[in-house]
Amino acid sequence: MAKTWLITGTSSGFGKALATIVAQNKDTNLVAAARHLDDLAYLDAFDAKRIEKVVIDVTDEDQIKAGVAKAIERFKTIDVLVNNAGLGYFATIEESDMDQVRYMFEVNVIGLANMTRAVLPTMRRQRSGVIINLSSALALTTLPTMGYYSATKYAVEGYSDTLRQEVADLGIRVMTVEPSGARTQWSGRSSQKVVPTIKDYAAFSDSVASVADSVTQAPGNPKRIAQVMFAQANASEIPAHLPLGDFAYHGGLANLQGLVTEIQSRENISLSTDD
Repeated sequence: MAKTWLITGTSSGFGKALATIVAQNKDTNLVAAARHLDDLAYLDAFDAKRIEKVVIDVTDEDQIKAGVAKAIERFKTIDVLVNNAGLGYFATIEESDMDQVRYMFEVNVIGLANMTRAVLPTMRRQRSGVIINLSSALALTTLPTMGYYSATKYAVEGYSDTLRQEVADLGIRVMTVEPSGARTQWSGRSSQKVVPTIKDYAAFSDSVASVADSVTQAPGNPKRIAQVMFAQANASEIPAHLPLGDFAYHGGLANLQGLVTEIQSRENISLSTDD
C-alpha cells in the first residue's frame, strides 16, 4: 500500500524539494500544504491521483484540522508527517522585535506542535508512522544575531526528544533533522532581520545586513538534503537525529564536546547538592 506523506511549507525550500521527490515516487501519496494554493502549481506536472493540495497556515488551528481531515478523507491514512514550515530571524538579543519573535515561535514551535497533535490520533490507531521535525544546525550550536531563532529550534529538539519517548511503544518514530545553511528562502523572504544600531554590536551589522545573500551562496543543496531525508525516512532504522552539512556536524560536535567537558569539570559541585 502506498504511504501517504503530509508536508508543510511546500511552497519553497526543503518542503518544495521533498514534495517533488514524493510526487515523483509511484509508491507514495502526497498531501502538500502551503498558505497559498497558487504556490503549488509545480505539482500539476505529476499524477493528480496521488496528490492532494491543502491550505495550511500552521498558526491557524482550524486550517490544520481541516487540512488533516481532508488528507485522511482522501487517502485514509497519514504515514509520514514532515513539519517543515518555519521562519528565520536575524537580530541581536537586545535589539530584537519581540512581536516578530513571538510570531516566529508561533510558526516554528507551536505550529509544529499543533500539526503533530492533529496527526497523532491517526498514527496511534495505525500503530505506525514517522514524524520528521525540521530543526537546524543552530540547535546544535549557536551564532551571534541568531539567538531567538536558535531558541525556537532548541525547543523543537526538546519537544521531539520527549515525544520520541512517549510514542516509542506505539510504532511511531520521530526524526529531527538539523540542516546547515542551505540555498532556500529561509534567510530571504521567509525571514525578518534587524540590523544592529547600538554601537556595541556594530561588529555584527554587516553579517545581518548581508544575510539574504545566503539564499544563493549557502553551501547546502536543498534538493540533496530532501533526498537524504526521504531515504532516511524509508530506512529500516530511522535515526533520531539527522545533522546535515559540515557546520551541523563539526559545529554541533564541538559544542557538545565542550558541554561534556564543562559538565564533567563540575562533577564535585553537582553531586554535592544531593542529600
